[in-house]
Amino acid sequence: MSEAPLAVVTGGAGFLGSHLCERLLDAGWRVLALDDLSTGDERNVWALQDHPCFTLLRADVTQALPAAAAGARRFFNLACPASPAQYQRSPVQTTLTSVIGAWHVLALAHRTGARVFQASTSEVYGDPLEHPQAESYRGHVNPIGPRSCYDEGKRCAETLCFAYHREHRVEIRIGRLFNSYGPRLRPGDGRVVSNFIVQALRNEPLTVYGSGQQTRSFCYVDDTIEAIWRLMDSEVEGPLNIGSPVEHTVLELAELVLRLTGSRSKLEFRALPADDPHRRCPDISRTRRHLQWEPHVSLEDGLRETIVHLRRELMVNA
Repeated sequence: MSEAPLAVVTGGAGFLGSHLCERLLDAGWRVLALDDLSTGDERNVWALQDHPCFTLLRADVTQALPAAAAGARRFFNLACPASPAQYQRSPVQTTLTSVIGAWHVLALAHRTGARVFQASTSEVYGDPLEHPQAESYRGHVNPIGPRSCYDEGKRCAETLCFAYHREHRVEIRIGRLFNSYGPRLRPGDGRVVSNFIVQALRNEPLTVYGSGQQTRSFCYVDDTIEAIWRLMDSEVEGPLNIGSPVEHTVLELAELVLRLTGSRSKLEFRALPADDPHRRCPDISRTRRHLQWEPHVSLEDGLRETIVHLRRELMVNA
């Protein structure tokens, strides 16, 4: 019997990465998860540690990838802080993780013939002047602003992917992810969903930046992983938008969290951070057409699952 094929997931102990590792193992892959644990958490993959086909290695993708990655048939490059609070604390490392990390993955894939999935982001559109955002939109990004370490890092990673594809025929798949959420979000990671839920569970004021009329599109983690899976198996390089086409204001999210948690929290308004997008919603027409995919989990149902997870996390850490 031949050995199962190997997939490498960078950022494999992170929020999305850990869910992807589970999906790969369920499908019969061997999985090597690489994570420097700066924003990932070993607890996310504790349930996988005894699986005979799973390995977690502490590794920084800005350094040479470990020798064990050389046998991979597929790379899923998810390594990078994903919330503004996280990446703005370490802007240099964030930029290098996006750019040098993608380079290391692509260079190894070039040598071995592996296929690469690059996790890009809705942040490549910046504070968009086009709405909803289609993949053809080139964005409205401040290249020197406080968010640029992430925005421009991911844009450059896309550039590297297509450069390796054109020059070296590396097989690439690029997904632009929009505000994924769900179980395994960390209580202090700074994303709006986890911030609101944690504040509500603690009966603390929910911090709303600006008027709260800015919009986001929230995609439950199971739907996000399904889209990544289909894109990797498709014949489309991308980029393809992966997210919910249903737009919500931040105030609507806050009110829904308060209702679902039964919290007594009030709203506390603060100044809008620099370059914070005013509207964010994907056009997923191409994704629907190429992947026969669209999200199925409603925001209310997804938030219920996320609340259960974060309530448990707060009890464990109390």
